[in-house]
Amino acid sequence: MATFKFDFPNTMFGISQTKIPEGMPRDESPPTRLMTVGSSFTRRLEATLCISAIAGLIAWPTPADAHVKWFTSFDVATPARPFSETLLSAWFWLAVAIAVPLFAMTAAVQRTVIGNKILVLMDRAAEPLWNRADDFVRVVTGAFFVAIFVIGGVYLTPDLHTHSEWVSWTQLAIAGGLFSRRTMWLSATGILVLWVAALHQYQIFHLLDYLVLGLGVAGYLVLFSLTGSWWHRQRFNVLYWAIAITLMRSSFEKFAYPEWFQPLAQEKPFLTFGMPTDVFLPMAGVVEFTLGLGLLWTPLVRRFSAIALLVIFNAAVVPFGRLDLVGHSLIVMMLVIATVDPTRDAQIAPAFKRVIVSVPAGFVAALAILAPTYWSLHMALYGH
Repeated sequence: MATFKFDFPNTMFGISQTKIPEGMPRDESPPTRLMTVGSSFTRRLEATLCISAIAGLIAWPTPADAHVKWFTSFDVATPARPFSETLLSAWFWLAVAIAVPLFAMTAAVQRTVIGNKILVLMDRAAEPLWNRADDFVRVVTGAFFVAIFVIGGVYLTPDLHTHSEWVSWTQLAIAGGLFSRRTMWLSATGILVLWVAALHQYQIFHLLDYLVLGLGVAGYLVLFSLTGSWWHRQRFNVLYWAIAITLMRSSFEKFAYPEWFQPLAQEKPFLTFGMPTDVFLPMAGVVEFTLGLGLLWTPLVRRFSAIALLVIFNAAVVPFGRLDLVGHSLIVMMLVIATVDPTRDAQIAPAFKRVIVSVPAGFVAALAILAPTYWSLHMALYGH
């Protein structure tokens, strides 16, 4: 499989001010001239707890999360390793035994005064970017499509090759449509057109890796243009669901096709921290799945999960270069938004998510829903 390298110029886009939502919690404590020793200690404790919680999330044996299909040969039609083999792995259950309690502990911290203070500190730090969140999404999306227009020969990602010249011009038109709210729905349509065009050349099982992600960006662009409506307020939730489902589904590749990762592990052994792949991949898959699920949970869990994933994706740029940087730019954009979003209420089942026992229940439910669909679809399409 050919490896592509991107070389693209810096791109500037016009931006406009976006107002911060009303009712966002802020630190309302009155200023004081004299800072007591107690208040100084409290602030240091809050900062230490915040840093410790983030470090706890990212101190996992996670891979430099490059998309393996961009850097090695693969065939999605080959038999997938049964999920039952993964369930028999002690390393899988070890990762679950660490990830799920850590998930639950983070959810529990949010219910405390300390958790609320951490969120207030994060709100304060993220406010400048959150004020321009919509502009940020449009700039990154536009830069992505300009980059793949410049390189040419791909539909939406480096592994979806094409020789059709109209595809590149459609990508440029998608970027151009982002300048105006009135034409953003046309850009969304263009994204879906490229996905459908790629479907004629590539197998549906392969294209499903990018369906949810493509729908997430296209859905955001449509909802953004519906100013003043309830749908407009859901535009960022569409991004969160898109990236969460994409990450949870892609984690199954580590269980189903461990052989795809062997060449990379041999070429770059530091990716697995020196561990054998049969030890590393089950644990890495659990981490990716859990962090993806965390993006749909309570605000503190969502933000810490996003920060951990940002560290992982940015770390992959060092060994894999610009190809990984550009290819994952839309994912990174979504993770940044998930990090800076000050919204406090979960959109779906907020009362359920605030209960600690809901964490293992949610993990099991998500795994029970998504894993069978992955293997069942593969069996239906390829007969094994």
